[in-house]
Amino acid sequence: MPAEAVDAVVIGMGPGGEDLATRLVRAGLSVVGVDGRLVGGECPYYACVPTKAMVRAAGALAEARRVGELAGSAAVTPDWSIVAARVRDDITDDWDDAAAVEKFEKAGGRFVRGWGRITAAGEVTVATAEGDRVFHANRAIVLNPGTAPQVPPLPGLAETPYWTNREAVAVTEVPESLIVMGGGPVGVEFAQVFARFGAQVTVIASHLVPQNEPEAGELLAEVFEAEGITVRSGHGSAVSHDGSHFTVELDSGDPVRAQHLLIATGRRIDLSALGIGSIGLDEKARSIAVDDRLRAADKVWAIGDVVGHGAFTHMSMYHSRIAAADILGTSEETAQYHAVPHVTFTDPEIGGVGLTEAQARARGLNVRTGFTNLPDSTRGWLHKAGNAGFIKLVEDADRGVLVGATSVGPDGGEVLAALTLAVHAEVPTATLRRMIYAYPTFHRAIEAALDALAGS
Repeated sequence: MPAEAVDAVVIGMGPGGEDLATRLVRAGLSVVGVDGRLVGGECPYYACVPTKAMVRAAGALAEARRVGELAGSAAVTPDWSIVAARVRDDITDDWDDAAAVEKFEKAGGRFVRGWGRITAAGEVTVATAEGDRVFHANRAIVLNPGTAPQVPPLPGLAETPYWTNREAVAVTEVPESLIVMGGGPVGVEFAQVFARFGAQVTVIASHLVPQNEPEAGELLAEVFEAEGITVRSGHGSAVSHDGSHFTVELDSGDPVRAQHLLIATGRRIDLSALGIGSIGLDEKARSIAVDDRLRAADKVWAIGDVVGHGAFTHMSMYHSRIAAADILGTSEETAQYHAVPHVTFTDPEIGGVGLTEAQARARGLNVRTGFTNLPDSTRGWLHKAGNAGFIKLVEDADRGVLVGATSVGPDGGEVLAALTLAVHAEVPTATLRRMIYAYPTFHRAIEAALDALAGS
């Protein structure tokens, strides 16, 4: 089959791929976007966007239940049908990407539904429902395959009707009971959402939110206990399903039984499916090695999750801007990773940026830390119900700059913005101490953490 010549082929039209392809189109290039799944990727259909609508709904229930402590009385009757309808109709358009495809094509791009792989230098073959199509990319091939749920090879699991995040997002009824396997952001967010809507939830995890400071996981475990969510340490060793309920055997104690099981044990990337071996890249690696302009090989760029610098939508979009500019020759911006922010949207929100204390010490830095509990601040005290949280700062004492920070609280992800700027711009902690922090705000607790840092 003869190859069709184009300027660029983008394999994977998740947030970063869609953005990059559109940037190239608007610059006048002929661009083919390829994806076998939905244009927009995991984020708008199964992850960031619909789950935050669920979090918002669950948070409204939690706030209503706090009225008794603050303002009188309120009767709360959860109704999941409202959430399910919003996710289906308003957010995912019933998991239909027609609007996203139309937007890209109206911008001037071409979309091909199928699975793309590199079959030779500068060549992409797309497996479509109608057969293979071959494109020759004169200027660029961009790899943005995203990730899929990682399902552990537990005995019996494959034969059961377990959920991943994709099934959990689409549920129309809250289960009476739920086992969540995994304590990362996906697991803990779903655990709290479903628990607040009435499910009896058990989380199986060695640690909660392990990518954060340990204090964050410890605090979240306390909150979960107060909300009736059970946390079981250890790992699952086998799974069975009797037609109505799951049983998960544990390596650390008695088995757990529930109506549904959510697997939230990480994400995976299949590099071999991209055909990168044909251009000399390692298909068995955990990620694609790139330089600071996202170049993976001659006329090949890789962005997003596949690069291995964080499976975040904001990382993919960040990469998009840098790679597109490099392809077009319009900028020499390079990727920097010393101030990568991330937020877990539990209540309290858990935001982190840069290095944890343990990571900073592992790098041999002369570390000082500053810590303050949010309820000790004026705003935290006034907030009262639901005020759990803290701010922790990690300083390179030799340079006098923050290399990491954690913000946990009712608006932890928003307070993180100031700390992200401080870490990214390497603002001296002496300068941060001279700032004026508005009173009474949650972010004013940063000043108390700086005071603790000075005294450490």
